[in-house]
Amino acid sequence: MIALEQIRELASTAGFDLCGVAKAEPIPPQTLLDWLEAGMAAEMDWMHRRAAERLDVEKLLPGAKTVIVFATNYYWSAPESDLSPVARYARGRDYHATLRDRLSAFRKGLLKEFQEVKTYASVDSGPLMEKVWAARAGIGYVGRNGCLITEKYGSYVLLAVMVLDCEVDSYGQGPLEDRCGECNLCVTSCPTDAIGDQGQIDARRCLSYQTIENRNLMPLELRPAMADLVFGCDICQEVCPLNYSPVQASHFRFAPRAVASLGVMELAGLTPERYHALIPGTPLARAKYDGLRRNALYALGAARKAEARALMVELSNDPAQIVREAAQWALSRL
Repeated sequence: MIALEQIRELASTAGFDLCGVAKAEPIPPQTLLDWLEAGMAAEMDWMHRRAAERLDVEKLLPGAKTVIVFATNYYWSAPESDLSPVARYARGRDYHATLRDRLSAFRKGLLKEFQEVKTYASVDSGPLMEKVWAARAGIGYVGRNGCLITEKYGSYVLLAVMVLDCEVDSYGQGPLEDRCGECNLCVTSCPTDAIGDQGQIDARRCLSYQTIENRNLMPLELRPAMADLVFGCDICQEVCPLNYSPVQASHFRFAPRAVASLGVMELAGLTPERYHALIPGTPLARAKYDGLRRNALYALGAARKAEARALMVELSNDPAQIVREAAQWALSRL
């Protein structure tokens, strides 16, 4: 058995801002399965394929006893990037690398004291329901906007999870008190009505999904909502009163990189050389070259940017079909 205080000390030394633990008990399946059956996962087929593992961590680590959840504050405000069309979490170094480094440091410290402990860890790429575990571990609660909301950092946190095959001397008492109350700002401010009941997000309508995961053409009815949005969407977080006094992240890895100073038109006109100079090592690489330019063209069309006409005309003959179509649609909006 490991002391909770020892885990928290190791987590702090590794660089995490918050840490909590929960018993590795199965998650009731209905919420996830209903969401999947309703088609709200859009084209994210991997959510279906490994649903059983998401609901029971013992399928990932036999003999699992404890789930540790780590939260890292990523909020960074800087004059040159605050108006960026890129979601705030994606403006700096790829958070996967940062959190994996911290998980590695935590594991190294843990195994130094407890050599026999077996672990399974993930930074949102493994089949783990991070927000559910974070709520169980007492780090926060899942708000109306579907984000995990913490007391100190609001929803501007990134999560990492580690499963252990041993017990801890004290466990979290469940989610923090729900502070959303009667507030409905996130729901009414979502430009595509993607937020449903009880924090359920319909990925088919969510601009974060559409700009990052969707590799094809975006639905026509969603495109007019994309003005000033190229990668991800922070609207439901920006309007949240619990985020009105955010705490600045302390680590330079979350400082915005050069790409965060680019406007929509500059992102639409990225050359392959400039793309490879600015994008690798950031979360924007997920959208790939053509996807990023497609998104920027949608944003220009949504905002009816007449000054971008020449660029739209040029890109309407681009070799990539999704870029050509986006440019032609943007032109039709002028």
